[in-house]
Amino acid sequence: MKVVLGVSGGIAAYKACELLRLFTESGHEVRVVPTRDALRFVGEPTWAALSGNPVTTDVWESVHEVPHVRIGQAADLVVVAPATADVLAKAAHGLAGDLLTNTLLTARCPVVFAPAMHTEMWQHPATRANVATLRERGSVVIDPAVGRLTGADTGPGRLPDPAEIFQVCVRALRGRPLDLAGHRVVVSAGGTREAIDPVRYIGNRSSGLQGYALARTAVARGAEVTLVAANVTLPDPAGAAVVRVGSAAELREAVLAAADDADVVVMAAAVADFRPAERHDAKIKKTDGEPAPIHLAKNPDILAELGSRRKERGGDSPRVLVGFAAETHDVLANGQAKLARKGCDLLVVNEVGESLAFGTPDNAATILVAGGEPVEVPRGPKDDIADAVWDAVAPRLR
Repeated sequence: MKVVLGVSGGIAAYKACELLRLFTESGHEVRVVPTRDALRFVGEPTWAALSGNPVTTDVWESVHEVPHVRIGQAADLVVVAPATADVLAKAAHGLAGDLLTNTLLTARCPVVFAPAMHTEMWQHPATRANVATLRERGSVVIDPAVGRLTGADTGPGRLPDPAEIFQVCVRALRGRPLDLAGHRVVVSAGGTREAIDPVRYIGNRSSGLQGYALARTAVARGAEVTLVAANVTLPDPAGAAVVRVGSAAELREAVLAAADDADVVVMAAAVADFRPAERHDAKIKKTDGEPAPIHLAKNPDILAELGSRRKERGGDSPRVLVGFAAETHDVLANGQAKLARKGCDLLVVNEVGESLAFGTPDNAATILVAGGEPVEVPRGPKDDIADAVWDAVAPRLR
């Protein structure tokens, strides 16, 4: 595939070198098109050496090849990383003052912007309007990460991890539709931990891989994503707003708050059914005698609560509710019972056990549909299962 990597003039330009390497090592042909200011941060020889292609910012070089038209016409993907406020504004208003902005006007392929700038610039009404315009036209604009910026500043505006930007681009290259554009999605991921004492807890084997795949693919399909992550150590998916939690109670609070204005809620987290009835303030010491039994109390059923709350509100908040069921036996029978009991629209069921589901990069699943036929998803990468879920969700949002 032919990829155009646009680089604009921000301090995060150096991170685009890693993104370039990910593309070339995956077999893509990459043409780097920097702005003049980008070359103040990373020079032309670096881009040329890493890409193996000539680098220029000027529409007047190699005029006989008509680069200001041909580069965009020939591209299978254009990604701008970092995308400054200046480049977003020019792209939104159709300005064409250099090779990069000309390329953006002539490209008829998927276009991905990865903004990076200071918080005040990202949150300015002009930038927000420009981002909305680009999204309305079909571009994927990845929300920046939250973290350390230039100098001592911290906040939203940091360029996401290049590996996560790459994953969004891979999804765009596969031609998936932007059928979640304009919709707000909440995904829970990981596994909750219920404290016994300051050292020990009751937990489960969930790694968060499936929930993160759901968030990542939703971003690539145009959604605004909030990811509620319980004890997950994976890199944040590019473009998702991540809320970190520990226990089932914390996850419930975060999901219910985020669900208030969401179109879709996907409960992919493995939520503990029980918690210790009493949490010890100090570590329980080992003695010569047998340990005292740990009495358990039920945790709130978050999926059922979401279903009940939606029914009370007339069935449109959220419009689509998706649950997950991890079963060790009678997978489909238990799944069908849970689908009816929880009041959700879709239920993704899979068998769990040693080397099954938890912590593995691939899985197989069945998507149970309220009032419809089940959808079998064969074993494959968890991103493929995520896309199958969104394929089932998207028609319900029309």
